[in-house]
Amino acid sequence: MSEVVEKSAEPDRHPQADDENRDPGPGETPEERRNRNWAEILQELRVAQTGVQLLSAFLLALPFQNRFSTLSSGQEWLYLGVVALAISAMGLLVTPVSMHRAMFRKKEKENLVLVANRLAQAGLALFAVAVSGVVVLIFDVTKGFTAGVVAGAVTLVMFVVLWVAVPVAIRPLATAID
Repeated sequence: MSEVVEKSAEPDRHPQADDENRDPGPGETPEERRNRNWAEILQELRVAQTGVQLLSAFLLALPFQNRFSTLSSGQEWLYLGVVALAISAMGLLVTPVSMHRAMFRKKEKENLVLVANRLAQAGLALFAVAVSGVVVLIFDVTKGFTAGVVAGAVTLVMFVVLWVAVPVAIRPLATAID
């Protein structure tokens, strides 16, 4: 991570690159742009971390409920898989903060922003799968396995549409406005 990210003359329009590779706006230096991008990522992570932490707290409390002992072996394994996904998502979403502490004042903010962006995307993906898994478990316990699979699949599709398809669809609109 100590290598410097090189800029190309042409802005990178890859779906993962927000505006961190665009030229700074009028009156904004490259350093101000990096600081703004970092502040925006941190704000987004605060929102995502809250959701992941609430889900994790819910999951960690479940084994201490009376009804938990009635789960089948398959439901218990599903529960453990969902817990692992939620904890992994939390780890990915908190890692940029730890990285910032480790890299503080080392002139690596550009790399930090790029890596934090990828970690946030991976954390959100795991979070979507974890929430979908919780939906499968809840529907399975209350209405049966088929209902669980259908509800979990619908939930996952909803996240893919809202978190992937919609941003990709509106990207040309944002580019046209710039």
